Amino acid sequence: MDESPFRFHHPVDVRFKDVDIGGHAHHSHALVYFEEARAAYWREVVGRGTLDDVDYILGEARMRYHARILWPQRLDVAVRVSRLGKRHFEMEYEVRSGEGELLVSGATTQIMYDYEAARSKAIPDEMRGAIEALDGPFAPGGRPVTGP
Repeated sequence: MDESPFRFHHPVDVRFKDVDIGGHAHHSHALVYFEEARAAYWREVVGRGTLDDVDYILGEARMRYHARILWPQRLDVAVRVSRLGKRHFEMEYEVRSGEGELLVSGATTQIMYDYEAARSKAIPDEMRGAIEALDGPFAPGGRPVTGP
């Protein structure tokens, strides 16, 4: 039985251009792999598929490297919403090799943003429902509900 909290996975190919002088993907590319998976989650889970539909800004990013990312390979980037607040949401990531080895883990915080008003905004109910359908439910305060 799979006990992983990640239900959404997105494949990402390591590109030759990603490789640095050390023979592995440059450290900055982990954020790009996170971003590609986050964009896929936004399209496929939340149902927002255009650039105009991206109504959040990135507030924070954290990464931990566990092993080298080598070229060529196809990565499995797992992503989930781990906290759902009133105006922000946190996502966690795991980047694994094709063999399942954990290469990078991390998290980002996104803040819902109204670009016209230049300020944060509340997470819309339909978006909250789509996220909770896959990764929730979430209790008041944004933490996942655990237990029966």
